[in-house]
Amino acid sequence: MTTPLEVHRLFYDAVETGDVDLMASLWVEDPATSCVHLGTMPLRGTAQVLRSWTVVMAGVGYIQFFLTDVEVVTLPRGASDPDTAVITCTENVLSAEGLALDAEAFAGGKAVSTSIVVRVGGGWKIWSRHASPIAELMLEEDQ
Repeated sequence: MTTPLEVHRLFYDAVETGDVDLMASLWVEDPATSCVHLGTMPLRGTAQVLRSWTVVMAGVGYIQFFLTDVEVVTLPRGASDPDTAVITCTENVLSAEGLALDAEAFAGGKAVSTSIVVRVGGGWKIWSRHASPIAELMLEEDQ
């Protein structure tokens, strides 16, 4: 992958299409990689991370991500040739997960995610990813 944002977008493409091979191509091969899925403890090591994404993708019928608030910070800051990028975004998720198969309805949700991508052999790969749900609070005047 030629840019941090390219590997970031391909990650979501892999999840949306259930492409296990694409997902595997995006991660650094290292026992220290990590991933925190919504509401779970951290997973360590590329094999464990990829196994978890295979299970997630196999269990989801339809899912689509609309990313907002995407920000990229490269490290070291100000370097002309950075070797690390931190990408944060809001994931606006549309899914049919958990709904009746014959229903033409979708569920939505939001999460905030942070991905750390590193330069590996001239390209970029994911080192770590953490997603956390965003709680939608209802104020009394909203009810």
